[in-house]
Amino acid sequence: MSRKRHEPHEEHPDESWLLPYSDLMTLLLALFIVLYSVSSVNTSKLEELSKAFKTAFSNGVGVLDNASVLDEDNRVRRTEENSTRKDNGKTREKLQQEEQQNLEQLKQQLDKYIQANGLSSQLETQLNQSQLLITIRDNALFASASADVKPEAQKLASAIAQMLEGYPDYEIQVAGHTDNQPINTKEFPSNWELSTKRATNFMKILLEDAKFDPSRFSATGYSEFRPLESNNSVEGRSKNRRVEVSILRKYIEQDSTGSNEVSVQVADASQ
Repeated sequence: MSRKRHEPHEEHPDESWLLPYSDLMTLLLALFIVLYSVSSVNTSKLEELSKAFKTAFSNGVGVLDNASVLDEDNRVRRTEENSTRKDNGKTREKLQQEEQQNLEQLKQQLDKYIQANGLSSQLETQLNQSQLLITIRDNALFASASADVKPEAQKLASAIAQMLEGYPDYEIQVAGHTDNQPINTKEFPSNWELSTKRATNFMKILLEDAKFDPSRFSATGYSEFRPLESNNSVEGRSKNRRVEVSILRKYIEQDSTGSNEVSVQVADASQ
């Protein structure tokens, strides 16, 4: 009996492409793991990534065995953190204490000047967490509707500048303020021009002291829009006319929400 001849089987499809495909997927997976890890530096994740690479690659070499990159990153971070807490070997808290002592000393100098010259009715000082405030009454600096500093006020400005010589590293801002009485002259079309010119002229007298760095000074006019009192009375308008000289703190309390600055406020003359 003759054997039945089987039909030949169909040839199997070529599956050799699966090997490089699987290798490609492995490399892509490794790439995504790297991208995810470097997006957020985390030591434990990087250690896991190192182990994964050891398993994925047959040579068994851990690409992240050397932790020098992590060590350098941590070192830089610690250095930056320390630099925010120290300056010239002193802690930030120590520098803040020294600055506070300096500002208290400046207030004492100003108070002595006021008493010695009989200016208590025209000037007063107040020291708080954010500023040292010196207020000079309205008729001490300028004539009505004028930005020219009076001769006696020029002496006052020069005296203040002399007392500020001991604090040359501070930023100083000079701001002019008026009351709400309108003005419309060729030189001063509005209170904006008047307040700005008064601030600038007073600042120029301070800068006559050669010990100051002009790059640390600035002058601004606020017109009548930052009053201290109501403009509905003569007394209120008198208090609103002023020039403010602010010596900005260099070391601000971290939990402070206000602007820490030392301000010297000088009231201008009635318009």
